Amino acid sequence: MSSRHFFMRKSMKLIHISDLHLGKRVNEFSMIEDQQYILKKIVNIVDAEQPDGVLIAGDVYDKSVPSAEAVELFDDFLVRLSKRGIKTFVISGNHDSPERLSFGGRLMDVSGVYIAPVYHGEVKPIRLTDDCGAVDIYLLPFVKPAHVRRWFPDEEIASYTDALRTAIAHMEIDRDVRNILVTHQFVTGAARSESEEISVGGADNVDASVFDGFDYVALGHLHGPQNIGGERIRYCGTPLKYSFSEAQHQKSVTVVEMGEKGSRAVRTVPLEPKRDMVELRGTYEELTAKSYYDGTSYREDYVHITLTDEEDIPDAVSRLRVIYRNLMKLSYDNRRTRHRAEISGAEDVEKKTPLDLFSEFYALQNGTPPTEEQSEFLSGLIESVWEDKG
Repeated sequence: MSSRHFFMRKSMKLIHISDLHLGKRVNEFSMIEDQQYILKKIVNIVDAEQPDGVLIAGDVYDKSVPSAEAVELFDDFLVRLSKRGIKTFVISGNHDSPERLSFGGRLMDVSGVYIAPVYHGEVKPIRLTDDCGAVDIYLLPFVKPAHVRRWFPDEEIASYTDALRTAIAHMEIDRDVRNILVTHQFVTGAARSESEEISVGGADNVDASVFDGFDYVALGHLHGPQNIGGERIRYCGTPLKYSFSEAQHQKSVTVVEMGEKGSRAVRTVPLEPKRDMVELRGTYEELTAKSYYDGTSYREDYVHITLTDEEDIPDAVSRLRVIYRNLMKLSYDNRRTRHRAEISGAEDVEKKTPLDLFSEFYALQNGTPPTEEQSEFLSGLIESVWEDKG
């Protein structure tokens, strides 16, 4: 098996991060300054932990064509890691353009930065070595069934699970050494956040059983840090909060220490942002009382305020921003808005799949829900569009 080799004299320690979403705007607020701040915090953690490598599990950028300032920020981050002699392993996520992200990747190898190329049916490991032996790191970017089907037309690939199983089966994994997979997918049973894309009825689900050959799976895609069936398969989560559904998350980086085959220790190091994301609720009078906000950090934090006043407050956003400078979102919760939500069912639109929304629209137009046959046809059609998107 062809691979690249590096010798390390201590047990293997790796830092796992993902979903940087560089260049992201949240409620029209640019997050670049916050991202610059948090990447410096991650570099500080790298200095303290002295890992052998950093795993970046996709969604480096928020858009397939990132802004110049986002590219500059990531370039600076990679240079900082390279100057410290830290091996860095990067894959593209569903928000990234794999072609753009991997540009110059082969030239970067000599600097210790390994970027997964566009998937072409073959994934060769990068081999590190410590006192316990070899550790093979496989970089599998975000793939859809069509991406894998192209290279293995004779395989039965009807789902995301089939696609991942086929891609992994062709990696020729050496089961006698420790193996790490860095990938970017939605694993069945994981918890989503509102800021993530919702596919058609779980069409992008991947069964965790496809990862049975790996000693650690460094996942990206979901914003909440979480294990899947144990610490061997883990989402590290985003380094910053990107929606108010994440307001209660404790953001962190994941530190993985690989011992003998089958042995690992996983822990987290908390990340404190430049500005937190918080939700406040109350009447206008309560939230503007000096005794309420004085002495808190809310003046600089990103805030979602829900006013409970029965009447709308004139020019409420401008008036509240005198106190809460980064007010991102203003909502009302009163008898009028609750009644409106009951009529429209709009309170959970963001949580519904495209199939759910179309079925509701169909029922409103026709007075009856779609038949099972119509739903199956529609699901297949939307899945096909979803798979081809981007």
